[in-house]
Amino acid sequence: MAETTIRVPDIGGAEGAEVVEILVAVGDQIELEQSLIVLESDKASMEIPASAAGTVTALNVAVGDQLSEGDAILQLETGEATAGSEVSAVPSVESEPAVESAVAEPEVEIAPAAAPAGESQSQSIEVTIPDIGTDGEVDLVEVLVAVGDSVAEGDSLVILESDKASMEVPAPASGTIEALLVDAGVSVSEGTVIATLRTEGGVASTPAAPAAETPAAPASAPEAAASVTAAPAQAPASAVSAATAAQPSAEGVYAGPAVRKLAREFGIDLNQVKGSGPRNRILKEDLHAFVSNALKAPRSEAPAGAGLPVIPEVDFAKFGDIEAEPRSRIDKLTADNMRRSWLNLPHVTQFDDADITELEQFRADMKHEAERRGLKLSPLPFILKACAVALNAHPKLKSSLADAGDTLVSKHYCNIGMAVDTPAGLVVPVIRDIDHKTVWDIAQEVADLAALARDRKLRADQMQGGVFTVSSLGNIGGRGFTPIVNPPEVAILGVSRADIQPVWDGATFVPRKMLPLSLSYDHRVINGGDAGRFLTELVGLLADIRMVLM
Repeated sequence: MAETTIRVPDIGGAEGAEVVEILVAVGDQIELEQSLIVLESDKASMEIPASAAGTVTALNVAVGDQLSEGDAILQLETGEATAGSEVSAVPSVESEPAVESAVAEPEVEIAPAAAPAGESQSQSIEVTIPDIGTDGEVDLVEVLVAVGDSVAEGDSLVILESDKASMEVPAPASGTIEALLVDAGVSVSEGTVIATLRTEGGVASTPAAPAAETPAAPASAPEAAASVTAAPAQAPASAVSAATAAQPSAEGVYAGPAVRKLAREFGIDLNQVKGSGPRNRILKEDLHAFVSNALKAPRSEAPAGAGLPVIPEVDFAKFGDIEAEPRSRIDKLTADNMRRSWLNLPHVTQFDDADITELEQFRADMKHEAERRGLKLSPLPFILKACAVALNAHPKLKSSLADAGDTLVSKHYCNIGMAVDTPAGLVVPVIRDIDHKTVWDIAQEVADLAALARDRKLRADQMQGGVFTVSSLGNIGGRGFTPIVNPPEVAILGVSRADIQPVWDGATFVPRKMLPLSLSYDHRVINGGDAGRFLTELVGLLADIRMVLM
C-alpha cells in the first residue's frame, strides 16, 4: 500500500480559486478520474478528478478555501508501491468519468486573404473553429455578433458547448464582421468557418490569444495537464456566455454545461429549477427531481401534452422528390399555442346562420361614402361592432379563468382580436374599446392593422389584451369550420363564406344571403345555453344592423 498526495494541477493561471464543493469524504473508496472537489475562479468552474484509485485517508481542504496550483487536496492510500508519491489532478468540468475540459480557450486559426504578408491594408480573413480537443462535433449555442458589427481583437464571436465544457471563440483581430456563416443550433467541428472579418492594417503576425472566459475541451487528461495555459489579463470579456458554468446566465441560472445539455434534452427551462448546490448551483439531481415532481403534479399543472405518444419521423425522400424549408417563427409559435389550447381546453362549437341580406344592401348603399373616406367597407367592421354589443350583453363570453381555474375574471372592457393571414403566418392584432367606436372607425383600424400585420410591423402591445377573437375566412371560408380558442380568452367566432340560400318566410321560399357562423368556446366557462343566447343575439344584430344603435 502507498500513500499519495493529490494536488491542484495547472488550472490556467487562476490563483485563489475557491473550493465550492467537496465531493468525497475520508474513508471513501474512489476510482480513477472520479471528481473530488469543485473549484471556482472568476472565470470558470471545474471539477478536479482523481488521478489514481484508492481510499481517502485525509482531506486537506474545506469549502471556502482558496487554492492555487500545487496545493494539496487530499491523501490517498493506493495499492501501488509508490510511497511518498505526489500526483496532480487534472481539472474537469462536470462530474463525468471522461475528462474533457480545461480553463483556457483554444487559439483561433485564421485564413488570411491573398494580400501580401505584413502589408498594411484592409484584408478579409476567415475565422474558423480551432482545435477543440475532440474529433467530434460540438453545439454552437449562441452567436454574439451580427453582420456589420465592429469588434476588437479578443472579443467573443460565438459560444460553443459540448457535454463537458462551454467556450467562447474570440476574434483574432480588430475589424468589422463581413459575413456570418453559422447560426445558433448548428453543430461545428475543428476547421469550420464561422465568419469573415474585414480588418484594417493587415492581420496580426501571431494568432489572437484566447480569452479565459470558460473551459475548453482537450481530448484526454494527460493532454489537458500539458496544454492548459493562462490567458492574458488584458483579454477583453465583452460577452458572458449563458451556457457558462462559472457565472450565472443572463437569467440568473448557475449550472454547468452537462447540466444545461441535459436540461435541453429534457425540455426543461432552467429558470424554473431550484438549485441545491452551493450558491444555488443546479445539479443533475435537481433536474431529475424537477421532472419527477412534474410527473406527480395534477394534470392541470403538468406541461401541455405530457404523456402523449410522439409521432414518428418519416423519411419522405424514400418516396420521391421533396423540398424541405424551415417554418417561420410565427408559424411555430401559432402551432404551439394551438396545440396547447386544444389539449387543455374542452372545446365545443355551435353553428348558426345570420341573414345579412339587408346588411349587404346597406353596405352597397354606403359604397360611395366609403370611397370618399378612402376606405373599403367589408362586412368585417359590422361583424366586429355587432360582436361588441353582444359581448356586453353576455359578458361571460369575454371573461377568463385564473388561479388554476378557481377564479373567473370578468372584464369591463371590450377589445376584440381579428385573425389576419400573412405570408409569415397567422397573427391576431387587437382593436381596443371597440364598443365605443363607430363602424367607420373600426373599418379604418381594420385596414391599418391588417397592413401592419402583412408588413410584419405589429408591436407586441398591438396583439395583447383581447377578450374575444373573430376569425373571418371571407370568400374562401366554405360552409363552416371549428376555430380553436385563443387562451386566456374563452370564446372565438368563425365567419365563413356568405351565400344565397332559399329561406322559408311562412308562405314561400325566398332568396336570402346567409352568413355561416361558428362559435367555439371553453366548456369549463361557457355552457350551451350561454353560447346559444350569445349567437341568437349576434344573429339578430346582423339581420338588422340598426339594432346595434339601440
